[in-house]
Order: sequence, then structure tokens, then C-alpha cells
Amino acid sequence: MFVAVAIALGSALPTQAEVLDISSASIADLSQAYATGKLTSEKVVAAYLKRIEAYDKRGPTINAVITLNPKALQTARALDAERKKGKVRGPLHGIPVVLKDNFDTFDMPTTAGSQLLEGSIPPDDAFVVKRLRDAGAIILAKVNMSEWAGGAGVYGTTDPELAKKGAVPNGFSSAGGQTRNPHDLSRGPAGSSGGTGAAIAAGFAQVGLGTDTGGSVRGPASVNGLVGLKPTNGLLSRDGIVPLSLTFDTGGPLARSVYDLAVSLGTMTGVDAADALTQTSAGKFETDYTQFLKPGALQGARIGIARDFMGRNEETDRITEAAIATLKKLGAEVVDDVRYPKYLLDVRQSLLTTLMNADFKVQIGEYLATTGPKFPKSYADIVARSNDPATQYRSPEKAWGLQYNATVAIDQTDPVYVAGKEHGLPLIKSSMLAVFENYKLDAIVYPTSPEPATLINPPEGQRTAGGGSATAIANLTGFPDLIIPAGMTSDGLPVSISFFGPAYSEAKLIGYGYDFEQATKAHVLPQHTPALASDRLKY
Repeated sequence: MFVAVAIALGSALPTQAEVLDISSASIADLSQAYATGKLTSEKVVAAYLKRIEAYDKRGPTINAVITLNPKALQTARALDAERKKGKVRGPLHGIPVVLKDNFDTFDMPTTAGSQLLEGSIPPDDAFVVKRLRDAGAIILAKVNMSEWAGGAGVYGTTDPELAKKGAVPNGFSSAGGQTRNPHDLSRGPAGSSGGTGAAIAAGFAQVGLGTDTGGSVRGPASVNGLVGLKPTNGLLSRDGIVPLSLTFDTGGPLARSVYDLAVSLGTMTGVDAADALTQTSAGKFETDYTQFLKPGALQGARIGIARDFMGRNEETDRITEAAIATLKKLGAEVVDDVRYPKYLLDVRQSLLTTLMNADFKVQIGEYLATTGPKFPKSYADIVARSNDPATQYRSPEKAWGLQYNATVAIDQTDPVYVAGKEHGLPLIKSSMLAVFENYKLDAIVYPTSPEPATLINPPEGQRTAGGGSATAIANLTGFPDLIIPAGMTSDGLPVSISFFGPAYSEAKLIGYGYDFEQATKAHVLPQHTPALASDRLKY
């Protein structure tokens, strides 16, 4: 009798509401909540917009957003209606994302971080952006970046006065101003995808897209404490991305978890007729990388430790050593003290910047030909307008750098360029393949950034041009590089490690990264953008 009454009373009680916290939820968590029919994408988008409202232009003033999508909530409602009718496009259905502002969007301006392109609306979406939208992702905002993805800075000069004159703080552009690192507001978010890194770290969206030419996804992932991927060149189409150097450019995702990165990556792969390089991915890409997210992936894997890129910062080294110990505990066969050929280390940055600067002078003009009549149409036009006092250009250092580069960057017909591309790059690639083969490695691990996030305004004489990182090698070879948070310094700055592998080894690297991530749980919500009450959504 008592049992029967208890059952009857229990069935009469209302079901206890579930709670989803967007500051920690994964795409899998969101999809599960959406599937109940009780949580809508509209509510999730509204919650992310509240975080942007609280933290981007107010409060800590992260200043990552250049353009908010005015139709984000409208799009969310339409996708909710689709779901209600039984149409679910996939795991990204109703998921908010942000884009670095060099990805073309047919409905929002694409500035490449330059005031010279303010108001320029492309004719259509970039290939990968269209893939995301077709999968149900909601473009929440276009975010800040190093202007022209860092293109045409003062590269290669040994004159400290020239370097100083052309030095622009990382995370700054004439279109977006200065973006701040949400872990430490006095520090930058790294470049050139710093706006994406800061936005995802601050919880402004679930996933973000950046681009990488010499480390521009991986630096922001590292200093903002995120997962990031520079994929194999050819895995993702470059169509509709403002170019810096098509020899090295690629898009790549940034996220707070390996799961979210894997979901977004698989959505964007595929051969694109508008980008011939994607033909190399035929038969090699996956449309679902989540199948490789398995605990134990590191068991028996031969992981080399590249110590050429350590020794710059005690805290970075401490956290890297702890990460190496974790790899061993997870069953990896660690091959310590892997060394790269000295000639490769000596030439890596000069080869990259020589080819990149020559490419930018030509390829930016090819992109500008697709813009409206009031916008610049060539590299020379950019230089002239940015250095014209009448434009009131907001970045005089960049303007000077553009002008300087116009006089020192070689042409693509120059014998040095031809030799670098036809002989230098194959040498670098074969040298790295030899390292993998000689040590019999599945992947190489190194600290992504040899030092944590740097100050936006360092004391006189302390500004550096960077260097010391191995990130450029992934661009020179075209190989993939996966970034995973590894820990925090004693003063609260993120440190990450890279899993670097041969071409089209993304599936294997993602498995390794997931195994390490699950063992360490090193991602931290930044102190300056803490959880809000509105982050917790009841359904």
C-alpha cells in the first residue's frame, strides 16, 4: 500500500529541470539538450550574446568582436523550427560560431582587420563558411585579427630601429582596435587569429575559425588556453579567405575541447573545385573525426620530444615536463630529445617570410579584384591609401610596414623566390619526414609557444619579434599541428603543447590530443570573463 501511494505521488510531481552551462558545455552536451525539445538554439544564442554584451565592449573590454550578426537570433529561431519539424542537419545544428574577419560572408562585411575594407561585403561565403552554415551552425560574429593577417610587417630586418618603427602590438588592427587576452588584460591574444582565440576563451561562442600561415591559429590557441588545429594544407579549402600567402595559408578551428574541434573539422572537409590544393585530400579526409576520440589512444604511440624549442621560459618548461610525464603515464613510448637538422632551424623563418611577402604583394590584389569599386584594388593601392594622411589611418606602424615591405619584398619571378619554393620547401619537407622515419615516430610534441602571452605594451627595449617556436615548420612542410592546453603558469597564464605529425595524420593526432585532454582537464575559464548567471540554462 505504501509503495503504491509513493509511486502515485512520484508520478504527480513535476520533472526536475536539467541545467546546461554554456561556459563549460560541449557541442555534444548542447545536442543532447536540444534533442529533448526543451532547450532551443535561440536561448543558447541569447546566452552567448549576453556574454559578449557583458565582456566585449564593457567590463574587461576584451574587444574581440568587429561585427555582430544582427540576424543571429532570427537564424536560431528558424533552425529551432526545423528541428521541431524533425529536420536535424547534424551535430552543428543550432551551434553558435565566430569567424576571423578574413573569411568571406555574404551577409556581413569582411575587413581582414583593415579600415580600408570596412563595409566590404563579399559576393558569397567562403567554402568552409558555407559548409558550416549548411550544417546548421550560426555565425554569431566576425572577430578581430592582426591586420591583413600580419601581412607586410617589417620582416627580415636586422635593424632594431626599423623593427621598432614597424612593430604593431599583437591583437591590434585598424578595423578592430586592440583585443585583450581574457586571462590577463595587459597581455595580447597573439596573432593573427587573436580575436578568435580571445572570443572562444572568453566564451563568446562554441567554436571559432582562424587562419594559419606561420602559426596564426596555434599562437592564439596556446596563449588563450584553447584547443586549435593547423590542418594539413589541402584538407580545408582556402576559397573565400583573404590571402596572406597561398603557399602556406590554411583555415583551422579553435575550441574549448577536442570534441568540439573534431566535430567542426569534419563538417568543413571536402574537395573544392575552386581550390585545386584540396584535390590532394581526396580519399584522405574524414567527415567525422569524433570516431577517433578514444581514451587509450596514446597507449603504445611513439612520441618524440622536440627539445630544440624549450629553454626560453621556466614556467613553460615546467608545464611541458609535466605533460611529458603524463604522456608516459598514458602509455606512450616517449622518445626524448629529438633534434631537428640545424639548417632547418636556421632557415625556417627567413624562408617563410621571404615567400610570404612575395606572395602577399600579388595575391592580395587578386582578392581585392572581387571587392566593390570604392575599395583598394592592388597592393600598391593599399600602401598608398594607408600612408595618405587624408585617410587618417589608425595604424601608423602598419602603414609604415606596408610601405617598407613594398621596397624589400621580392617578386615571385625572382630566382631567390623560385629556388625557395621549388627547392627549399621540398628540402624542409623531406628533412622532417626523415626525422619522423629515423626516430620511428607517430608524432612530435613540443611547447607550442616557448613563452606565455606577451605584454601588449612591454617596457622600452623589451618588445621582441617573437621567434623560438616550431610553428613555422608545420607551414613549410604543410603538415598538421594540434594544440592542447597543458597547464597554467603560477601567474595564471595558459601553456599548451603541440602534437605535430606527417601529412593527413589529423585522425591520429586528434586521438592523442583527446587522450591527453581527458587525463589533464587543463582548460580554464579566464579570470576576467567568469561565468554569468545567464550561462546556466534550465530546460
